[in-house]
Amino acid sequence: MTASSTSLRTLLLGNRFRRGLLKTVYIYSALFVYAVLFLLPFYWMLNTSLKEPLRVFQIPPDWYPNPVVFRNYLDAWVSDRTDIAAEIPVYNYAKNTAIITVNGVIATTFSSALIAYAFARMDFPGKQAMFLGVISTLMIPFTVLMVPQFILWKNLNWLDTFLPLMVPYWFGSAWNVFLLRQFFMTIPLEYDESARIDGATHWTIFSRLIVPLSKPALGAIGVLAFVFFWNDFLGPLIILSKPQNFTLTMYLANFSVAFVRTTPWHLYMAASLTIISPCLILFFFSQRAFIQGITITDFKR
Repeated sequence: MTASSTSLRTLLLGNRFRRGLLKTVYIYSALFVYAVLFLLPFYWMLNTSLKEPLRVFQIPPDWYPNPVVFRNYLDAWVSDRTDIAAEIPVYNYAKNTAIITVNGVIATTFSSALIAYAFARMDFPGKQAMFLGVISTLMIPFTVLMVPQFILWKNLNWLDTFLPLMVPYWFGSAWNVFLLRQFFMTIPLEYDESARIDGATHWTIFSRLIVPLSKPALGAIGVLAFVFFWNDFLGPLIILSKPQNFTLTMYLANFSVAFVRTTPWHLYMAASLTIISPCLILFFFSQRAFIQGITITDFKR
């Protein structure tokens, strides 16, 4: 009887182990396929950026460049182009992009944190209604606001300047406010009360207590903001018209009309990878903090 019970228990454990193993294999297989689907376009960009021009559309396609042409990454920025944007040094576009991006990251992170602190740690009349109003703006598509915003910037004489791309973000971002508010609400209020007993003001509590405890969430929002502002194309396209004010994304968009005969796709891919490389480098070195911030914010929400 004991031997039968032991055999039955062993059989059940074996079946459970096999089911768990099969489940794990299925999950990791699905994740592998999912990763390949996402990485394949990026690999194709890298592959094309290192090819000779005549081998870009070769049939059957080459899955690896032969020979490898690293010079494409230099020619992408110094080749003979016919558009007006080519008359301006490339570093000027990089400078414009950096100015907008640095301002955007600082502005949206700082202002969103301040607003989120008010909604999470302060009591005032109409707080819930105001928060609902802020969140409701997420339902308004940007395309609906483009024309009214353009008219506003025109009346302010802000067109073809960086001001429309910089000033609005000092008033917070609804999505960032929502995420940070949820995170701030998980910090015990007893910390605030202890600080007030010691004479701390709201600014002291925010800067010396809330911000240090919220570094993962703030870091995640900073990374997302950097990627958004660095890759933003529609905003500069609507506002900027002078080539000396163009950003890197606008410079890249001119590749389709910048060459006399045809678009050099090997140079286009090389320029594209060069432009997105800061985002890749940033995420590579901050991925642990980024994932931690997103995970903690979502879990605590």
